[in-house]
Amino acid sequence: MASNDSEHPGDVIPSGIKILVAGGFGAGKTTLVASVSEIEPLSTEEVMTEASVGVDDLQGVEQKVSTTVALDFGRITISDELVLYLFGTPGQQRFWFMWEELAHGALGAVVLADTRRLDTSFPAVDFFERRSVPFVVAVNCFDDAHRYSEREVTEALTLDERVPVLLCDARSRESAKTVLETLVRHVAATAAAPA
Repeated sequence: MASNDSEHPGDVIPSGIKILVAGGFGAGKTTLVASVSEIEPLSTEEVMTEASVGVDDLQGVEQKVSTTVALDFGRITISDELVLYLFGTPGQQRFWFMWEELAHGALGAVVLADTRRLDTSFPAVDFFERRSVPFVVAVNCFDDAHRYSEREVTEALTLDERVPVLLCDARSRESAKTVLETLVRHVAATAAAPA
């Protein structure tokens, strides 16, 4: 790593990596970014209104009262040499046009999956596969959701065997940090693999 020659010679300048946190509507993306961010996260959560009735599919997340309309942003320092900048995507189909812009420059992604609505993970998986962006699938273990094994999720989402799948609790900083550390290792392994 480069050293900082200004006030503190020998200090390491951390490298920043842009990471996307994507997934279906109500999967817990905003929660994950907020739980792990070391800064006050930027959130564009807005109260859902009558205008979303018939537009947003609330099946399985009927209690949801707010939604991300643009992005979530947070930051976490993994080590002295590595800082992750987290960009959470909106989940509803009507906001998917933003994914392309948010994905610009991203080195990796977390697809947050909700087993109550596993089918809502397919658009994010397809998005990153088509762009060859390395990703992991983190299954957010909601209290009222059926527990599936990592193997079952891999098969259900027809994932490449090399894509890491892990169970997590998006509310837990340590659990979210484990997801991000797994992603960093996967990104490094993907970059090192022969083409």
